[in-house]
Amino acid sequence: MGQLDRLASQDTPVHRLDPRAKVLTTLVFLVCVVSFSKYSILGMVPFALFPIAMASEGRLPLRFLARKLVAVAPFAIFIGMFNPWLDRDVIMYLGDIGISGGWVSYASIIGRFLLTTSAALVLIGTTGMMGVCMAIERLGAPDVFATQLLFLYRYIFVLGEEAMRMSRARALRSFGSHGMGMHVYGQMLGQLLLRTYDRAQRVYLAMQCRGFDGHVRVMRTLRLTGRDVTFTLGWSAAFVLFRLYNVPLLVGHFVTGLIT
Repeated sequence: MGQLDRLASQDTPVHRLDPRAKVLTTLVFLVCVVSFSKYSILGMVPFALFPIAMASEGRLPLRFLARKLVAVAPFAIFIGMFNPWLDRDVIMYLGDIGISGGWVSYASIIGRFLLTTSAALVLIGTTGMMGVCMAIERLGAPDVFATQLLFLYRYIFVLGEEAMRMSRARALRSFGSHGMGMHVYGQMLGQLLLRTYDRAQRVYLAMQCRGFDGHVRVMRTLRLTGRDVTFTLGWSAAFVLFRLYNVPLLVGHFVTGLIT
């Protein structure tokens, strides 16, 4: 996540877009993708154009994004892994091989995961978490929600640093395998909870001493331009078109008609 924030500091046409335009466009993208039926696979293929184009124009390393997708892929794999056993009715054939609805819905879940997660990663990589929180606040979300979301993101790094210090201290105080067993992790989690609670108290008091009143103020001012409106309306219209019409199927029928 820290690498994504560093990538968000680049200066590209995508990075210069208003954060509200990118958040709204991504929201339309997510709604259209998740609205597909559980057996839809081919119709979602054109939606891959959006994260690929955004990552390319925003100079985001595709290999880095792919590694992040692989890191969280086990969650999606676990969610749908029982579908092939629960839905065994054959709904399509690949040559002489019958494919059950469970396998099709499983592939649909993986496809949705890849599309939605990549869009979220690209949004943060081209906008930054601060920009995303500022955009959702300006779009009408409650100030408390935007502030808590930003604090949650920032505090993840503090929690990670505390966990690393505790793990390093445990390793330095261990001789051989002593103190390295799994039973020690329960005690470490309890200590980590106490440490993070105390750290949160100190951070909050420091913020109050600096005039924090519950609202995050930034120096950047947001201003929608014609380019931002064109970006949002153009992509949103494309998403609605992809959702209403099975573009790959239409292209296949068109090419087949030309051949015959």
